[in-house]
Amino acid sequence: MTLTHPNIGEKRPVIRQLDEGAVNRIAAGEVVERPASAVKELVENAIDAGARRITVEYADGGKTLIRVQDDGCGLTADDLPLALSRHATSKIDGSDLLNIHTFGFRGEALPSLAAVGRLTITSRTETQEGVEISVSGGQSSAIRPAASLQGTTVTLRDLFFATPARLKFLRTDRAEAQAIGDVIRRLAMAEPFISFILRDVSGDGAPREIFRADAQQGDLFDALHGRLSRVLGREFAENALRIDAEREGLHLTGFAALPTYSRGSAVAQYLFVNGRPVRDKLLVGALRGAYSDFLSRDRHPAAALFIDCDPNLVDVNVHPAKSEVRFRDPGLARGLIVSALRHALAEAGHRASTTVAGATLGAMTPEPTGARVYQMDRSFAGPRPQAFAPRTPQFDEAAAPWGRVEEIPDTAMEEAAEPQDYPLGTARGQVHENYIIAQTATGMVLVDQHAAHERLVYEKLKNQMAEKGVASQVLLIPEIVDLSESDCTRLMDHAGDLARLGLVLEPFGGGAIAVRETPAILGTVDARAMVLDILDELTDQNSTDTVKVRIDAILSRVACHGSVRSGRRMRAEEMNALLREMEATPHSGQCNHGRPTYVELKLSDIERLFGRT
Repeated sequence: MTLTHPNIGEKRPVIRQLDEGAVNRIAAGEVVERPASAVKELVENAIDAGARRITVEYADGGKTLIRVQDDGCGLTADDLPLALSRHATSKIDGSDLLNIHTFGFRGEALPSLAAVGRLTITSRTETQEGVEISVSGGQSSAIRPAASLQGTTVTLRDLFFATPARLKFLRTDRAEAQAIGDVIRRLAMAEPFISFILRDVSGDGAPREIFRADAQQGDLFDALHGRLSRVLGREFAENALRIDAEREGLHLTGFAALPTYSRGSAVAQYLFVNGRPVRDKLLVGALRGAYSDFLSRDRHPAAALFIDCDPNLVDVNVHPAKSEVRFRDPGLARGLIVSALRHALAEAGHRASTTVAGATLGAMTPEPTGARVYQMDRSFAGPRPQAFAPRTPQFDEAAAPWGRVEEIPDTAMEEAAEPQDYPLGTARGQVHENYIIAQTATGMVLVDQHAAHERLVYEKLKNQMAEKGVASQVLLIPEIVDLSESDCTRLMDHAGDLARLGLVLEPFGGGAIAVRETPAILGTVDARAMVLDILDELTDQNSTDTVKVRIDAILSRVACHGSVRSGRRMRAEEMNALLREMEATPHSGQCNHGRPTYVELKLSDIERLFGRT
C-alpha cells in the first residue's frame, strides 16, 4: 500500500510572491485579533501623537464601528499614504530595534486594519488644512480636503468584512464591548495625565458613556493614585500601598493592595513595562510569590505595578501584539517585585483593609422585615395605665440571648492605659472565649485571639530560622534522580540557593543528581518529587520557591498548634499584651491564610448601625 502526503502533489510546488493585500490580511491575523485589538492599536497611536484627550466610540461591540478621535499632532496630506503603507512608521528609523520609547513601532496596524475593514482617516496639523483618505479592503481612495480640528480621527467600519471567516470567531457584542473597556482602562492607568472617554453608539439612541477618566494633576504618584481610584475603584485606592523601589537600572512604582483586600481571581492585576500594558507570566509569578506568605491558594492579590527601565534592558519586539516582553535579566525584575512588595507589606504593620469593617457592618445590619411602625401608631385593646406600670427588670445572664461577656475586673481596668495611647486600643472584655473587645480613641476593635496569636508565633519562627539558618538532615542513602543533562545543568545552577534552605544536591554523572541532605523541619520527604517540582518551577519561572514554601507551610502549622487556642479565657494583662505585640509585628493584620485578625469599627459606624446619626 502506497501512502501519499496530503500536502505534496505529483508536481513540484511553485514558489510565488503574495500580493500586498494578501500580506496585509495575513498580518492582520496577528495584529488584529478582535475589535479590542483594533482599539488598542489606534489609541496607542493617539498617545504616541502627543494627544491630551482621546475619545473612543464603538457600535455593536466594535464589529460595525470603531472611531478614535484625538487632539495630537495630526497628519499632513503627504503623511496619509505613507501611514497606510506596510512597515512605514515615524517611531523608529530601523537602526536600533531595542531603543524604543513609543507604544507603536512596527508600522503594521493601519495597513492591517485597512486590509480587513473600511478605514477612514481624517486629520489636521497645527499649520495645515484638514485632509481625509479612505481605504476599503485594501483599495485606497484619493486624498481630499476635510473639515477637522487639530488631531486625527480614525473611523473603522465593518471590521473583518474582507475576511468573513474571522467574524465567526468573534464573541457576543457584550463580550467584545467588555474587552474594549478593559483595553481602555489599562491604557488609562498607563497614562494618568491624558483624558479618556469611551462611548457606546449602538442603535439609534443617544450615545451612552461607558467610561470617563479626566486628566489628573499633581506629581506622578498623586496622579496615578487618582487614576487608579477612578479605574479600579475607591476601595482599592484606600487599601493600596505605595510602591517605589529601584535596583540596577529597573525602577518599580505603583500601588499594591493589602492582603486582606484580595480577590477570588487574578482580574485585578495590572502590569506595565515602560508604560506598556503587558501580560507576562514572569511578572505575574513574581507578584504571586510576593504574597505567597499572606494569601491562600484560592485568593489573588490586587496591584497596579509599573516597571521603567532603559529600553535596551527589555525586548518588546517579541510578538506583533506587543503584549509580551523579555527582560535581559529576568531574575532582576522578579527579585525587584518580590522584595519591594514584601518591604511595603512589612511597613504596613498590623494594618488591615477598610473593606473588613464594611463587610462587618453589612453582616450586622438587620434586613428590613416590613414597614416601620411607630409607638404612637400602635392600637391597644385594653386599658393603657397598667401597660406602663413600672417594673423592675430581672436578668438571667445564662439565658440572655446575647450570651456571656467576660468583663475585665475594675482593678485591671484602672491599671490599663487609656485607649487613645494605642492604635488597637485597650482590652475591655472577651466574648465566647475567642474574641477580644478593645476600645480605641475613635471606636472599637474586635480581635480573633487565635488567628492573631498564630500570626505572631509564625513571624517569630521565621525570624528565628532566618537568624540560625535552616537545619538539614543527611540522608543515610542519597536519593539518585535521573534527569536530562539540560535539566541537571539548570538545577545545579541554583544549587547554592537550595543549599541555604537545607536541600543539598550534587551532580552524579551524566544527567543524574544525588540528593545528599534535605531540610530537617520537613521530616521524611519524597526527594525525587521535590526535585521534579523545583525543576518544573525553574522551567516555568526561572526561579524556585518550592522548598521555602514547604518550610513556611510547616512553620505555619507549628504556629497554629503553638498559639492561643479558641475557648481559652484570657486575663486582662494577656489580652493587652497580645494587642501590643500585634502593633509591633509586621503582617499581624492577617492570619497565615490571609484572613483578617481584627475588625475595627469607628464610633460613627457604630452610631450609624443603631440609627443615631
